[in-house]
Amino acid sequence: MRSKKYQDLDWSDDPKNNMENRDSVYLSDIEEAGAIDEMAAATKASEEVNEGSMAVIFDFLKEIIIAIIIAIIVMQFIKPTIVQQRSMEPNFYENDYLLVSRQSYKLFQGTPELGDVIIFSTGTKTSSGKDKLLIKRVIGVPGDVVAIKDGKVYLNGEIIDDSYTKDQYTTGDVEETVIPAESLFCMGDNRASSVDSRSPEIGFVSYDSIVGKVVFRVFPFSEFGRITNPYSS
Repeated sequence: MRSKKYQDLDWSDDPKNNMENRDSVYLSDIEEAGAIDEMAAATKASEEVNEGSMAVIFDFLKEIIIAIIIAIIVMQFIKPTIVQQRSMEPNFYENDYLLVSRQSYKLFQGTPELGDVIIFSTGTKTSSGKDKLLIKRVIGVPGDVVAIKDGKVYLNGEIIDDSYTKDQYTTGDVEETVIPAESLFCMGDNRASSVDSRSPEIGFVSYDSIVGKVVFRVFPFSEFGRITNPYSS
């Protein structure tokens, strides 16, 4: 018995024509099946492309998130800083790019020492509304007696080495003063052009105001390396 599909066809009595019609029907079936296969393949390929694109986007976002997390963790330990003053010449110049250890005196249980270079907050704001930060060198620590007379700095009654400073001369006389607990006496290396602990505007630097210790110079590349302490043996 013929299928309905073939019953609906109008076959002629001519066997030749009937054969041609049947061939045409078979060819049409094959073409239709091929078209369906092509559509299925195209759909599958499209789905694979979409899945691949989503995978690439997901991997990209994952890398960005990981990078942000790492940056946040690193920033808890290191603060990049650019020198914007002349007060630390000849050892630090404007546009020097420095790395500051935030945890030197906190997590690592260290205490500031004579000759350390630190970054600290003055408690005031810049014109842009940011905290005003200064870079200075530690000259006296809690309990030390500091005095300045005739261009020389006295620490606990003895003249300290100032050969690393710009002019080897310290302006401004200071009477013998005992440095309070958890406070520092700090000055710039360019003593003639530095507003520091000699000035009532700054005074003693409290531990709480310390941002961190300068430990490394990144730029200029000719000075690339660890920051040394002139008073360390």
